[in-house]
Amino acid sequence: MKRLSYSDYEVVIGLEVHSELKTKTKIFCSCTTEFGGEPNTHCCPICTGMPGTLPKLNEKVVEYAIKAGLAMDCNINEFSKQDRKNYFYPDLPKAYQVSQYDLPLCYEGEIEIEVNGEMKKIRINRIHIEEDAGKLIHESGEGSIVDYNRCGVPLIEIVTEPDFRSSEDVRVFLEKLRTILLYADVSDCKMNEGSLRCDVNLSIRKKGETELGTRTEMKNMNSFNYAVKAIQYEAKRQIKVIENGDKVIQETRRWDESKGITVSMRSKEEAHDYRYFPEPDLMPIITSKERIEEIRSSLPEMPDSRVRRYVDEYKITEYDARLIAASRNMADYFEKAVIDVKNKKAVANWIITEIYSRLDEEQKEQAKIPFEPAVLTELVNLIEDGTISNSIGKKVFAECWETGKRPGEIVEEKGLKQISDDGQLQSLVKEVIDANPKAVNDYLSGKQAAIGALVGQMMKATKGKANPKMVNELLREAIGKLNN
Repeated sequence: MKRLSYSDYEVVIGLEVHSELKTKTKIFCSCTTEFGGEPNTHCCPICTGMPGTLPKLNEKVVEYAIKAGLAMDCNINEFSKQDRKNYFYPDLPKAYQVSQYDLPLCYEGEIEIEVNGEMKKIRINRIHIEEDAGKLIHESGEGSIVDYNRCGVPLIEIVTEPDFRSSEDVRVFLEKLRTILLYADVSDCKMNEGSLRCDVNLSIRKKGETELGTRTEMKNMNSFNYAVKAIQYEAKRQIKVIENGDKVIQETRRWDESKGITVSMRSKEEAHDYRYFPEPDLMPIITSKERIEEIRSSLPEMPDSRVRRYVDEYKITEYDARLIAASRNMADYFEKAVIDVKNKKAVANWIITEIYSRLDEEQKEQAKIPFEPAVLTELVNLIEDGTISNSIGKKVFAECWETGKRPGEIVEEKGLKQISDDGQLQSLVKEVIDANPKAVNDYLSGKQAAIGALVGQMMKATKGKANPKMVNELLREAIGKLNN
């Protein structure tokens, strides 16, 4: 019997993404949500589940969750409730988690992604609120200790339908989701601090089949790169299991980065194993249509809309528009910089080639640029009106970045104005032609690239200040006369 190859299978993936909300206090108490701190110093009797304590829902958590849902085109439940999800994990001292079961705040949304030129719609099953658990620290040979600082930090869980068919689908989606959450300003999405992490549910089936295979769940991926590698490994592992005549076991696994494999943790629980029941200490969440619309109106223009507008209004490429719109702060910066500039594309180019190259990923999101958008506007205009050349512009840009000075001020101080005087350039053209007969003969014999060497000599003689367009024209004109 012929063995099946990887190409005979289809991977089916669904995600459960957890995002910590950027509220100042926890979901049911007034403890700080600030990251870090000495272990067990950001907690109180409420978030550590002491007997006799009562939770009080943080209203900002509901607002942020609805805001996230609206940003993903979800429907909003006007009547919602919270439920106890019971399990006995040591990182939750109450031995249950307050979450939402059958009436989540948000449901039936979607996010559109583009993968390899193909547009795909990823359906959002639901978004619900819940409390985060503490952090277990496993001491080698000494047992485990727990830090409860994170207990009660508010989360939203974004549950997708099984609409992904590759690790690349997942990577693009997670990047898009992160951008949306940052635009909506509901989470800082710092994956290194656990603010954004995802569980990956993965199964495989033969191509053409419609029934889902047995899935495994890979927990707490806090890196896009780890998620991609874990998916690729787990898909191959499951195919090997089936090809060997065995059955995939429904279980929870984790990604071991050091070994490059997924490792079994425990058998996978189903919803009935958690014994959900309505949280008796919290009232239902009732949100009016008016409040939902008020939250909707507080949303900024989202990235997809900005991309379309930048292409239509500013005539930049879709690729450039997506790079800029990927960060809300950078997009805001761009829009301020293009207000008084004719060449909008030039502004986009400076951001993509010069500003982005100087910023790391976190700074790109925060747009920590050492000068205001008006400085970039001034620089682009100085180049566009011929005051300075593009190459001089790069030197001016670097000094603006280092000193915070205005471009015009730097140009005046250092005498960087472009030489556009016809007579002065004509004189230099004659000198360069006389000094470079080989390049001139090469050009005359049909080697067009030779003109570049002559232009380079002109720029060197003027320390980069000659108007390159005029130099090119004058050189061609002068050499043309030599040929007549």
